Amino acid sequence: MDFVGKWHIYQMEMWDEDYFNMATQAFIEIKKNRTGSFQFGLVRGDIDGENAKTGAKSRFEFTWEGDDEGTPVSGSGWLEFLDEDNLNGRIKFHSGDSSKFKARRAE
Repeated sequence: MDFVGKWHIYQMEMWDEDYFNMATQAFIEIKKNRTGSFQFGLVRGDIDGENAKTGAKSRFEFTWEGDDEGTPVSGSGWLEFLDEDNLNGRIKFHSGDSSKFKARRAE
């Protein structure tokens, strides 16, 4: 399975749907060159990542830089498959919040 594509975030541990979908449908997108972007609420970021193996599971691990309402922010995160069309993930702010999320492949 390949992480490349656009994924709609439909659940977040730290924020409710009213927040994470307030500006646009929350998403994370991974390109073939292992870069990408995401947005939820008023937070957006650019991703730089790589495929990694954790035990029997494959993960896409990344760092990111972006902004939260115009304030520069950065952090890290990861994605792993629940099944072919659904992901678990985590987005962490450097020295700040961390939230698990779930996303499904955009159609």
